[in-house]
Amino acid sequence: MQTLVLNVGYQPVARVPWETSIVWVLDRVVEIVDEYPDRYIRTANWSVRMPSIVRFLRPTPRRRAIKFSRHNVYSRDRGRCQYCGLGVRRDAFTYDHVVPRVLGGRTSWDNVVVACVPCNQQKAGRTPQQARMKLSATPVKPKRLADVPREVRFTEGMPESWRSWLRNAVYWDGELENDEGA
Repeated sequence: MQTLVLNVGYQPVARVPWETSIVWVLDRVVEIVDEYPDRYIRTANWSVRMPSIVRFLRPTPRRRAIKFSRHNVYSRDRGRCQYCGLGVRRDAFTYDHVVPRVLGGRTSWDNVVVACVPCNQQKAGRTPQQARMKLSATPVKPKRLADVPREVRFTEGMPESWRSWLRNAVYWDGELENDEGA
């Protein structure tokens, strides 16, 4: 079973195993917002309902070291293809090796960028110069990242009690309809 985690401002930020949430509850790092009605954690001395949703009581400090991950590359590049400049949805982006791995390129901050599928396919296994494409910015390891929230979406199989919390995330992070027909 998993527990939905909310930040201090009641925004969904993660899903964690229930065991992690119990440790946080006992350490008084989080408060329980909702519980599973039919799941219990029992010991010889006490019994409590399993947390379904918890909320951090204080803002969580950010780590100093920036982890090299898809999310952080997407955040560094502000969700824009580094070749054509168009915005790319998180679920539709690819990352591209500027110097392809077949030519000795490494998977690192200074060689990986966000690319839309058409640009990544056009560039293929070539360098930008060989493909006659230009990078909009030189990739570097960032000192800090823009706040691009991780998406936590409601999907089938998740506890029903999470639906209203994750609906709010869809409201804020979802794509708006353009009523001008463009």
